Amino acid sequence: MADAWADIRRRLAVLAADPAGDRVFGRHGHHWVLEPPLSPVELAELEAQLGVELPGEYRSFLVTAGRGGAGPGYGLFPLRRIDGSWQWEGDGADLTVRETLAQPFPHTEAFNPADGFTDPPDEADFDSEEAFTEAEDDYWERHDAVVYAPEHAVGLLYLCHLGCALREVLVVSGPARGQMWADDTADDGGFRPLLDDDGTPLGFGRWYRRWLDAAGAQPVA
Repeated sequence: MADAWADIRRRLAVLAADPAGDRVFGRHGHHWVLEPPLSPVELAELEAQLGVELPGEYRSFLVTAGRGGAGPGYGLFPLRRIDGSWQWEGDGADLTVRETLAQPFPHTEAFNPADGFTDPPDEADFDSEEAFTEAEDDYWERHDAVVYAPEHAVGLLYLCHLGCALREVLVVSGPARGQMWADDTADDGGFRPLLDDDGTPLGFGRWYRRWLDAAGAQPVA
């Protein structure tokens, strides 16, 4: 599997030197730079702390390509070793709950925790601004308690963000292990598997290379 990533840094260097690469979405978040790979010892330490072995394509990427940096969205969240503890850093990286990564993510099809919620209160239905504000606050408190409940994220490793609190994750445990999913809960879209052109779920390797291929296809002005 190590050979699968042998061309990555060369391709990133080509994109960094290409004027068209400056127009790729998220480029200014990573500047086409991959951080150094993990050593096998560091990977073993990371997985021991998590209590789970990471899916093969991603763990291979970590030890042969890099521990974060250039990638889909604004880039792959990098791994940092802080006070002896490995953790991912980035906008939304803290949504990964290390303690529950080994618990199985139970879903294989898209689901939306917001299903069943009615529309937010309409100010026109209230006699006073105070009553409307109270009803609105109550609605969003109930909504967020359900939609952002931590049990929805068990077994999910948050890898990147696309802006507007939309993020993409790797399923680490459960029947969809190894698949890439979108977390669109910030847009009330729920969770969904990311699919290849033929409708099959994307694994980490194909997900990353689709991004790399699309970045390299940018037209030069």
